[in-house]
Amino acid sequence: MSAQRACSASELEQDTPLRVELDGIAISIVKDSDDQIHAIGDRCTHGDISLSEGFVEGKTLECWAHGSAFSLETGHPLNLPAYEPVPVFVVEIDGDDVLIDPTVTKEV
Repeated sequence: MSAQRACSASELEQDTPLRVELDGIAISIVKDSDDQIHAIGDRCTHGDISLSEGFVEGKTLECWAHGSAFSLETGHPLNLPAYEPVPVFVVEIDGDDVLIDPTVTKEV
């Protein structure tokens, strides 16, 4: 499979997650305070909660329900109760398009 258009970079608000679904895979896209765009799995590994409804702080996305914060760069949880990482997807930018291949995750 190849990268697909997930959204426009211009529609992303800084530190505000955007949930998209590509090929049945829920992904949370975040433009952080450094204007870097990240894409991680949208489901908290602790409670099956949408991370896109959570809070961005620095390079983390926190689950609103249980407080586990996940690294936007590695997908690893930084605190309990979650202990399993979420997938991190490779992001490509083509003009204003944010492209993601939902079948390819970053090696971290």
